[in-house]
Amino acid sequence: MTKQLFIAALLSVVSFATIAKPIATDEYHVMPLMNGQQIPDVTLQDVEGNKVNLQELTAAKPTIFFFYRGGWCPFCNIQMGQLKAIEPKLIEMGFQLVGISPDSPAKLKASMNDNKLDYLLLSDEKMTASQAFGIAFYTSEKVTSMYTSKLSVKNTLWTTPEGEKRLVLPVPAVYVADKSGLVHFQYINPNYKVRPAPELILAAAKLLQAQ
Repeated sequence: MTKQLFIAALLSVVSFATIAKPIATDEYHVMPLMNGQQIPDVTLQDVEGNKVNLQELTAAKPTIFFFYRGGWCPFCNIQMGQLKAIEPKLIEMGFQLVGISPDSPAKLKASMNDNKLDYLLLSDEKMTASQAFGIAFYTSEKVTSMYTSKLSVKNTLWTTPEGEKRLVLPVPAVYVADKSGLVHFQYINPNYKVRPAPELILAAAKLLQAQ
């Protein structure tokens, strides 16, 4: 086997292993995609319902993906505003910014209008990307009840291995990938109240740009 074929075979195994990751029992047991791995071959929907493939996005230009819980989450809205502020610098550096959440395309459009966003938002209603990146988890019974009743979160409830109905959310995460889809930087924090500072994301982008 040639070196090129070996690398291609290795990447295909990594991609399959990534997509096959199960939903974690809680936010502390996720198995996130790491530096040196490839952005998975996943297709989502934009605000108009059009299909968008993540690998095709990264092939066009270096990409910063950020996963957030939904437009109902105040911490997510703060983060979206922070990213909006640094988007011009990222574009100047040749990057594109892509947000991914379990929100439906209609809810994404509402978030774009409410926050006056220009960057791309993608719907991960079926949690395909969140599972592929290894950051999907079942919320607890208490959290599921609180979010669905007090915050009116209408996401589909998933059935746990124990047969219980729970919300499934992504652990908030940021990934920086080059045009080959290789991850150079990732930030995952089970504490949804803590998000990476915009300066950290800019620094990661600059490091990739310098390579």
